[in-house]
Amino acid sequence: MRTGLPMPGPVRRGELDAVLVLRHAGAQRVRLRYELVGPEEAPVVALAGGISAHRHAAAHAEDPSPGWVQGLLDPGRTLAPPGRRVLGVDYLGADGTLDVPLDTADQADALALLLEALAIPRLEAFIGYSYGALVGLQLAARHPQRLQRLIAVSGAHRPHPYASAWRALQRQAVALGQLQCADAAGLSLARQFAMLSYRTPEEFGERFAAPPRLVNGRVRVAAEDYLEAAGARFVARTAVTAWLRLSESIDLHRVDPAQVQVPTTVIAVEGDRLVPLADAVALVEALGPGSRLRILRSPYGHDAFLKETARVDALLAAELDPPPPRAPAAEAGECSGASV
Repeated sequence: MRTGLPMPGPVRRGELDAVLVLRHAGAQRVRLRYELVGPEEAPVVALAGGISAHRHAAAHAEDPSPGWVQGLLDPGRTLAPPGRRVLGVDYLGADGTLDVPLDTADQADALALLLEALAIPRLEAFIGYSYGALVGLQLAARHPQRLQRLIAVSGAHRPHPYASAWRALQRQAVALGQLQCADAAGLSLARQFAMLSYRTPEEFGERFAAPPRLVNGRVRVAAEDYLEAAGARFVARTAVTAWLRLSESIDLHRVDPAQVQVPTTVIAVEGDRLVPLADAVALVEALGPGSRLRILRSPYGHDAFLKETARVDALLAAELDPPPPRAPAAEAGECSGASV
């Protein structure tokens, strides 16, 4: 066993076979894969990311491979065992074997089924980033008894038309690749398009300001190496069918905020091109009492959750482990802000 990694307490990984009635495809046999890390007596928090995230959130002594949100569960962090037990799942369709239309409601129903099988009556919180935020909103609307609190980061109750247009073009790139028997090339190009929507012009301006080069008589701009490397990494770990179906499922997503009765914190990133701040504001206004908005300013745009580990951890601490109220005299003249 590799040393130098924290012992998280018990680690439970497993699979559950079930039949689930999908919103657009009827009854389907599915396999639910999960990882549960932390002491059995600790409160359980579900942590879910974008469509490329998976059940392994962070490295630990029993599985030292990097997780999708490496660092957020380091010792001393808000979610780190032994204080909490963290549940991660593989999304329905993530292995590419379920080639039917998928919906975020299907993902929420699958999670509720898994919680029942694991004898977890209620989550302390569901923390969802990007696609995970959409699933969390569905879980809160469809299975409110399963969670105490929802923290939705960079996700709203409906997709923005601009973001849907980005994804439609990405899917067309994959389709062109398939027509030419070049699935990997199409998926790589789709991922490269996606990287432009995840990040901000400000970041690209700082990182890729070098002048273009002539390579074999063609112009090559400074960002191309970065984009191609991102595409190659994605292709190596992602099935084309999985990506297509999960991309579509973002655009099928719809939640009526009036149906969400769970206390909800919406965290929006200023400059997020996929989930604009205005959509987060509209969501919070529609959620009504018990909800609030926090705004994160970051050059990383939609990817801020993955890059701003310390700041995201501080936001989670404020929501899950708030300090005790101050004495009235200490509060006089103070006000609280919603931006960080």
